[in-house]
Amino acid sequence: MMLRYALQTVRDRKAGFLGAFVALLCAAALVTACGTLLETGLRGKIGTERYAATPILVSADQNVHETTVKEKKGGRTKTKHKAKPVAGRAWLPAATVDTVSAVPGVERAVPELTFQAVPLVKAPGKPLPSYGHAWTSAALTPFTLTEGRAPQSGGEVVVDRALAARAGLEPGSELAVQSTGEPRTYRVSGVATTDRGGLAQQSALFFSDDEAQRLAPRDGQVSAVGVLPAPGVGAAELAARVERALQGTTAQVATGDERGPVEFLDAAGARIKLVSMGGAMGGTSLLVAILVVVGTFALSVQQRYRELALLRAIAATPGQLRRMIGREALLVGLAAGVAGALAGLPLAAWLHGRFVDSGVVPVTLERTAGIVPMFAAVAASLLGAWAAARITGRRIARIRPAEALAEAAVERRRPGWIRSALGVLLLAGGAVLVVVLGSLRTEPASTPVTFLAVVVLAGAVSLLGPLLVRGATVLLAGPLRLAGPGGHLATANLRGNATRMASAVTPLALLIGMTCTVLFITPTLGDAARAQARDGIRAQWVLAAQGPGVTREAAERIRRTPGVTAATEIVHTSVRVGLTKYAAQGVTPAGLSRTWDPEVTGGSLDGFAEGSAAVSELAADQLGLKPGSPLKLTLGDGTPVTLTVSAVYARGLGFGDLTLPHGLVAAHADNPLAGGVLVATEPGSGTGRDQLAAAVREFPGVQVLSAADADAARAELQDAGAEINLLAMGLVLAFTAIAVVNTLAMSTAERFREFAMLRLAGAKRRQVLRMLRTEALAVVLIGTALGSGIALAVLTAFSVGMTGAAAPAVLPVAYAAVVGVAGVLALAATALPGRVALRVPPVDVATAKG
Repeated sequence: MMLRYALQTVRDRKAGFLGAFVALLCAAALVTACGTLLETGLRGKIGTERYAATPILVSADQNVHETTVKEKKGGRTKTKHKAKPVAGRAWLPAATVDTVSAVPGVERAVPELTFQAVPLVKAPGKPLPSYGHAWTSAALTPFTLTEGRAPQSGGEVVVDRALAARAGLEPGSELAVQSTGEPRTYRVSGVATTDRGGLAQQSALFFSDDEAQRLAPRDGQVSAVGVLPAPGVGAAELAARVERALQGTTAQVATGDERGPVEFLDAAGARIKLVSMGGAMGGTSLLVAILVVVGTFALSVQQRYRELALLRAIAATPGQLRRMIGREALLVGLAAGVAGALAGLPLAAWLHGRFVDSGVVPVTLERTAGIVPMFAAVAASLLGAWAAARITGRRIARIRPAEALAEAAVERRRPGWIRSALGVLLLAGGAVLVVVLGSLRTEPASTPVTFLAVVVLAGAVSLLGPLLVRGATVLLAGPLRLAGPGGHLATANLRGNATRMASAVTPLALLIGMTCTVLFITPTLGDAARAQARDGIRAQWVLAAQGPGVTREAAERIRRTPGVTAATEIVHTSVRVGLTKYAAQGVTPAGLSRTWDPEVTGGSLDGFAEGSAAVSELAADQLGLKPGSPLKLTLGDGTPVTLTVSAVYARGLGFGDLTLPHGLVAAHADNPLAGGVLVATEPGSGTGRDQLAAAVREFPGVQVLSAADADAARAELQDAGAEINLLAMGLVLAFTAIAVVNTLAMSTAERFREFAMLRLAGAKRRQVLRMLRTEALAVVLIGTALGSGIALAVLTAFSVGMTGAAAPAVLPVAYAAVVGVAGVLALAATALPGRVALRVPPVDVATAKG
């Protein structure tokens, strides 16, 4: 019977359930989109291009491994194996080729060299990543010549057909190439293509074997070995033989879809990033969805108090009422969940495309669109709707009929003690999270706590909302009365209907708090890093490159320029200490103190050379290091080294946690070119931009920047990082904005009886609308104050932990835009439904049944 009544109620009260349906639909779409990203990180396919004709591929282990053994009770032990990827490409000993060649069933073992090789030519369209190889390895795709011949000398190159078409190249053309050393001009000896027409994700340049070995430059090493089976030998059987032959080495054997991650290392690394990002987005969005859905159902049930009270009065039992409310919620949740899951698929495709366009996810990592996120979204919608409805309908179902009728007529003055107690607990939990956040000093640890603290504090606002609204009304009563009769009515409504007003304040506070946190978290960290870099760079000029980097010869030309006292080459990388990843830079030691001051607090940079390392105070604290301590780390290509700490410095945000010798980092990086060169000149020497630019004029893409210009370039990179954060959390913010509109529209549309009574009592239409605008303004002010307070507390704690100072970066224009958009949404969501409700003649409303 109650199921039939629930169906009838949903059918007859479509408008009343519309708000809950919209909230659940958006929540399901959000869960589907985030779940699809998470699934892509876990199972997304990385297809191979270069190794399409190579059924078996041998490569080096691209991970750092760590094994821990824990003693348990009873003398038992628990062993854990963990692995993390290195920053660049790990290489194999060249002797691996001979080992593989000797395996029975191998027709040919082809050594592969993969290295940076950027054609310095203008071509239409978006440039693709470009890699150089030895012509010997063309058989791995395979590439075949369509024009010209193979390279026969160090000055010749074969290009793929797609590159030739874009750049207008043909046999005999000259092509300048920037590889791992100085730029060099080659003569195009041939054009090659594959049987599939070309490569979609990269450009390939083939050099003679000797020239490829020189450019790599990795003497005695290869990046991979392609294995071509003899006729009649199965790939699976041969792969097992190769694995047995390579036991005891770090070599790994890949077949099928496993070859893609070997070819596209960035895509393999992006999987981990996407899992982390999808999990963080999914977790945050789920918490936000719970908060919004519970609030929406609370408002929906509150609007039906009269109907539910009458059911209690005509002998409906509490159990029957709970079952009816739960079944109504399940019906709405099922419809919204299915619709939201279907809507989440194109949303996930759009989000994945935006991540690809912004460079966060490489195009080689294909999006996975499975059914698991969709089922999870429907299940979450059903469970969330049922739980929200049961929680919000709990009081009306258990109180006596007479009390139910009384509460249907007049709102309770005080919220229930359970609600208040839970609100205080959430407030305390949020305060604890803020305190913890102030002690976290690494971005991976602090970022999830930051957004969790915002949601928890917003949850406290939701539960304590009626008390907060009544307290705010006391402060706003005077200013609101200045608006005339509409202000008096608005003040009375704020006092008498605090629960309803609180349901509108909560999503508004969440929207402002979350948006401000997302917008200002990157500037807070970035401004502190830029300030440290500005204070620590003593050089007046910086060489920067628009291409792969600044070559050693360009730096030497600068050093030989009259008036230059020092030129410090800087190459950036990341290293692993144990399994922990640290940002690192390599610097040339000559004249280092003239160009760079990291604010040394322990030890000295005098005598900094090969075998030395300088570390930030954060890294020293985490790793227990001091001057003279040994530092074991793994370089970008997986090479382990042990260095001696010579100095500890304070400006780790500006310069990274580890500073190493330039030669060591460059020798083990995929791109050994300097990301920048700090140039110090003699005061009064007259050496400036023009003289330095003249010295490097023949080096393509190298430009001379002042210290201020270099700081502006860092600010642009910071803005790009902020855009990525906004993109990552954009769906959550959009969902919260929809919740603001949805809640205010629900709250206003159901007040048509109240508006009719006011009209019949003599209030004019414009006075009622002025009352609504005044109420909306009060809601915006309260929501802005609470949301801003949440964001300020969280950002201040984040700043204390990450920068050591309580100095969150708040951009006034951006903050004003956030508050302005929130205000416009609130006013529009109140005014439009209010105008619609006022179109109905008040007499018709008063005489209508129900």
